[in-house]
Amino acid sequence: MKLVVLGATGGTGLEIVRQAIEHGHSVTALVRSPERLKPFRDRIAIRQGDLLDSAELEQAIKGHDAVLSGFGPRVPVSQADADLLRRFAIALSSAMPRAGVGRVVMESVAFLFRDSIVPPAYLLGRLFFPRTVADASAMERVFTESKLDWTMVRPPELTDKPYTGKYRVREGHLPGFGFTISRADVADFMIKAVENRSLIGQIVGICN
Repeated sequence: MKLVVLGATGGTGLEIVRQAIEHGHSVTALVRSPERLKPFRDRIAIRQGDLLDSAELEQAIKGHDAVLSGFGPRVPVSQADADLLRRFAIALSSAMPRAGVGRVVMESVAFLFRDSIVPPAYLLGRLFFPRTVADASAMERVFTESKLDWTMVRPPELTDKPYTGKYRVREGHLPGFGFTISRADVADFMIKAVENRSLIGQIVGICN
């Protein structure tokens, strides 16, 4: 497949790029700072641009099959980035139809699972990361109200542990005792989800 990776220089994004190449996909990354992608520069197409600019997103996405996004603000979230995900969602959701691409898999956050008891994801998110919860919720709302073929992937705490391939997935819920997952395993699931038509319009909880 021809994939566009957004947030490609972040922890999950780098894993998506690496694994997508290994799986034989064609990869284009739209980034502000290409330096972190130097190890891949001979194997992917790198475009420098602004992920909040709908016109630049449209040009990068044209001719591709799907978009994979690991984009998100740095933690702790600054006041300037308080609505970064919402602005990104608006730019991307308007760019994709113009580019003729409908499939998108987005990394979100497990804090949005209100029914999770162990861990109490929503409570923890509201207490310690209220800006992240509000912004991620706004981002998801933009996509759920769009006509795109979206899938939301909600992981709990992300780690830099290596890929295992051994993770639990549950549609509409965070699996019980889902405290952590490696970025490598999230990337693995997101790449597989792109081709899984049954996950279109689904919110998925994932954890080790």
